[in-house]
Amino acid sequence: MSATALKADGANLVSAFSRETLPGWTYNNAEFFELERRRLLLGNWQIVCHVSEIAKPGDYATLDLLGERAFVIRGEDGKVRAFHNVCRHRAAAVVQGATGHCNHAIRCFYHGWTYELDGRLKALPAEPTFAGLNKVNFGLKPLETETYLGFVFVRFMPGHGGVAERFAPYHDELAAYRIEQMVPTGRSWDVDIPVDWKNVMDNFLEGYHVPVGHPGLYRLFGNSYEVDVKPAYVARAVGRLRDKESSNWSERHYQRLRPEVTHLPEPLRESWRYYKMLPNFAFDVYPEQMDFFQVIPVAPGKSRLRGRMFGLPSNDRRMRAARWLSTRINVEVFREDNALIESVQAGLGTSAYGQGYFSEKEICLRQFHDMVREAIPVATQVAQPEPGTVAALNAKLAAH
Repeated sequence: MSATALKADGANLVSAFSRETLPGWTYNNAEFFELERRRLLLGNWQIVCHVSEIAKPGDYATLDLLGERAFVIRGEDGKVRAFHNVCRHRAAAVVQGATGHCNHAIRCFYHGWTYELDGRLKALPAEPTFAGLNKVNFGLKPLETETYLGFVFVRFMPGHGGVAERFAPYHDELAAYRIEQMVPTGRSWDVDIPVDWKNVMDNFLEGYHVPVGHPGLYRLFGNSYEVDVKPAYVARAVGRLRDKESSNWSERHYQRLRPEVTHLPEPLRESWRYYKMLPNFAFDVYPEQMDFFQVIPVAPGKSRLRGRMFGLPSNDRRMRAARWLSTRINVEVFREDNALIESVQAGLGTSAYGQGYFSEKEICLRQFHDMVREAIPVATQVAQPEPGTVAALNAKLAAH
């Protein structure tokens, strides 16, 4: 991590990062978006699903990202594999929908090319008419995959570090939640918003705005919101739940009803924790449940937000009530965040804004902006380059 010169012992992390924000023009520029696609996003890990969602052989889940299509599937041997969701015949998607099941084989809906669950080409209609075709060479294209804490990740291009390797500084406390044993507690969701993906992450990566932007969270946490970062582009924020009862109905009843989660050490029972793996992913972990949060870049200035809630199987009424209440609280936080980032997105394109300046409270965000600049050096240019010159200028800066 040369650009940020982070020290292994974590000392002086604040001073290691740049003070200046990314320039406003990078949040809605087609040429810059293409550089992000190739140099930052496709080579980083992207979450697909939890293993509980593909429990049986033939169960699959899909992910579309920046013109690429992937799916993960459980094989007859119980192993989870990942492939490009592209038929080797004419490029149709071999599986349909967000999730589904293939009964012993994967059959393309276009011409019926059929693949084993391990990706090998099994059969094709009118096979004798395909002169010279060697089926061994026409299996599904595999993708790199890793399962961490029960969640299945893929990446479309080679990159640095595995998911477990990157989350290693926080692994012990994450493992305490028993996430790999969890099951979905709600439907998966996604929503399209007119906001650049980096703007979404900017908001998620800092708690500086909590006292003003999220009065509910401030009632729950007070001034206890703390953040820290680690060298592998991972970070954590912790809001410690305080004893003072909230004046808000949902928050007050959450404080009263949340059960003792006895397998957690006390610091984890008494806090909400947010773990980020840059550039576009996070775990939000609460004593009673957790979720993943993924920002899917769609186009310059446009994103899709995706996530799902998970929890340990439980019939306890207090647990169900706490989950309902914490979700209710966070739905309001989500509405507040959307209003904030849509206002920012409009302001980033105005003549009044070129570049901002960071507080020491925004260390996670500072790490993120340095990550973008390290991958795409043209992001160091405050003035927007002339149309058609962004890629060439980036190549020139990268060469130096």
